[in-house]
Amino acid sequence: MNQWCLSLCFWDSKSWDLQLFFFAIFSMVYVASVLGNIIIIFLISSDSHLNSSMYFLLGNLSFIDICQLATPKIFVDFIVEYKSISFEGCMAQIFLLHSLVGSEMMLLIAMAYDKFIAICKLLHYNTIMSQRLCIIFVVISWLGIFHSVSYLAFTVDLPFCGPKEVDSFFCGLPLVIELACINTYDLEIMILTNTGLISLSCFLALIISYTIILVTVWCQSSSGSSKALSMLAARITVVILFFRPYIYFYI
Repeated sequence: MNQWCLSLCFWDSKSWDLQLFFFAIFSMVYVASVLGNIIIIFLISSDSHLNSSMYFLLGNLSFIDICQLATPKIFVDFIVEYKSISFEGCMAQIFLLHSLVGSEMMLLIAMAYDKFIAICKLLHYNTIMSQRLCIIFVVISWLGIFHSVSYLAFTVDLPFCGPKEVDSFFCGLPLVIELACINTYDLEIMILTNTGLISLSCFLALIISYTIILVTVWCQSSSGSSKALSMLAARITVVILFFRPYIYFYI
C-alpha cells in the first residue's frame, strides 16, 4: 500500500512539548466545535419554534461541519513520530475536503440570500423562502460531490514516483499532483484557476450581498449604523474566516 509522508512544521522529535501543546489546543477546539454543532442540530430539531428557513439551513450547515470533523487524523499525527497516510486515505481527504467545503460555500450563499429576503423583502419572505426552496438549496449544495469526483478522476491515474512526501498536515490536491512523475504544470494551473475562481466568486457574492443588506438596514433603521453592524458583524466575520485560507491557498 502506498504511503504518503506528511511533514509537519513540528516534525522534529525535539519539539515534543510543542506537539503536545498543539494537541491540547486543537483537541479543545475540536470538542467545542463538535459539541456546539450537535447542540445546534438538537435544538433546531426539537424546538417547533425554530422551523424557519434560516434555522433549516443553519442545521444543515452544522451537519456538514460535523462531517468535516468526523476524521480527526491530525490528532494522531500530533502524538506519533512517523506521520503517514495511505494512498486511499489521501484520496479520501481530497474528496471530502472539496465536497464538504463546496457544500458549505453554497449553504453560506443560501443563508445570505435568506437574510437578504428577510431584510429587503420582508412582506414576501414566507412566500419566497418556502420549504421547497430550502430543500433545493440543500440539494444544490451537495452537488459539489460531482466536482470532487472530477478532480479524483484524473488524480488517481497519475504516475507517482520518487519521495512521496507532502509538506503539509493534510493531502492538498495541488501538493499531491506535484509528486507526479510527469509535467503537471497545465493541470496545476487548471485546478488552481478552477478552485480559486469558485472560492473568489462565492466570497465576492457573499460580501456584496451583506453589503447590500448593511446599506438597506442603515438607511431604514433609526438607530443608524451601530445597529446594522451589530446584526451583520458575526455573519461577515464567519465569511471572512471561512474563505481566507482557501483564497490564500488557491489565488
